[in-house]
Amino acid sequence: MNGSPRFTIIGAGLGGTLLACYLGKAGYPVDLYEKRPDPRIHGAEGGRSINLALSVRGIEALREVGLADEVLKNAIPMRGRMIHAPDGHLSFQPYGKDPTQAIHSVSRAGLNLTLVNAAAQSPDVRLFFQHKCIGIDPAKPTLEMANETSDGSFHIPFDIAIAADGAFSAIRAHMQKQEGFNYQQTYESHGYKELTIPAGPDGFHCLEKNALHIWPRQSFMMIALPNLDGSFTVTLFWPFQGPNSFAAVRTEADLLQFFQKQFPDALPLMPNLAEEYFHHPTGSLVTIRCSPWHMQGKVLLVGDAAHAVVPFLGQGMNAAFEDCRVLDRCLVRSAPDWESAFVQYEHERKKHVDALAEMCIDNFLEMRDKVGSRLFRFRKKIQILLHTWFPRWYVPLYSLITFSMVPYASARRRARIQDWVIRGIAGGILLLLMVLARLFIFA
Repeated sequence: MNGSPRFTIIGAGLGGTLLACYLGKAGYPVDLYEKRPDPRIHGAEGGRSINLALSVRGIEALREVGLADEVLKNAIPMRGRMIHAPDGHLSFQPYGKDPTQAIHSVSRAGLNLTLVNAAAQSPDVRLFFQHKCIGIDPAKPTLEMANETSDGSFHIPFDIAIAADGAFSAIRAHMQKQEGFNYQQTYESHGYKELTIPAGPDGFHCLEKNALHIWPRQSFMMIALPNLDGSFTVTLFWPFQGPNSFAAVRTEADLLQFFQKQFPDALPLMPNLAEEYFHHPTGSLVTIRCSPWHMQGKVLLVGDAAHAVVPFLGQGMNAAFEDCRVLDRCLVRSAPDWESAFVQYEHERKKHVDALAEMCIDNFLEMRDKVGSRLFRFRKKIQILLHTWFPRWYVPLYSLITFSMVPYASARRRARIQDWVIRGIAGGILLLLMVLARLFIFA
């Protein structure tokens, strides 16, 4: 695009590479910098993150750059939750009113590689790996970079810098020092550790393939998502401290005793449990809110750099992909007034991702504490029945978040109104029954 500024994206994770695809498709020149090695050469970094659940918002963003079909070919649909009780009893909770409503288990590494390849194919995108951003000077404007393969740092000029470098963004760290910048981070008392259920003979899935498996245990839980090779990526969500916690497990005997008591049906399927547990890192869970997301039309935050959420609605990646989609529209409307485009982008997104952050915490409590209860299962069945009978009037909150493009805050507001109406109707029916019973008794 003649006369266009060059966009410099920091972070070649999922959001950064998808944004590079969007900008490259629009004809903007893009430089994409990443601190990790090139995954096309060195492969993926293991044990660092949980599996990803791709849903409608992410699929639509991928579709706009022509990648949805390719990604979905390498994804496994999960049509509901499979709940594992302590005694081994299984119960299935469908996500939607029919089997077509599913979320898709995707490999983070595989998806990232697909996006890196797509970005590299654009003639307007240049990729630089093992280059870490360690600072920014918007006044000059320059970025301070460190080459991960050598000592020392250097500076590169930029026209527009976009921070897609995650929850601990170096660019946002500079913005936090500026007057008027609001920042809040909240760590959960729980962390996570990634484990594996390997494939059975001939790549056989040892658990139900088309489900997200959950072992809810009140103060903690474990989940498992299927992979194409027959394995499952297992994630243990556990308090850092306390009787059932990471701190309480010091030896292999402690670990095996804990799993035998809490996850007896999973233990025989995890032959590498001890090795993985003691060698894989323990990750933290953090929610980040900040504003503004932009500086003088020169710097912009996207994805986790702007709004990190905990993973319990499976929307972190989907929200970052939706960021790219919304930003693309703002650029179409307002370019070359970059500051106006960035203001519009934040205005359209912030209230919704703030609502998402709160709903993610709520869903953690639901997955951990409630999904195993009979009352919860009964409520879910009623919700699905109402959605089946009145599909235009009643849509459960989870369906609005996962299977629609309704903005997050709007989805929450609609769900609350639906619940108020249903409670009112139920209360009215109960009152009518009480009146009829009284009339019958005294007739």
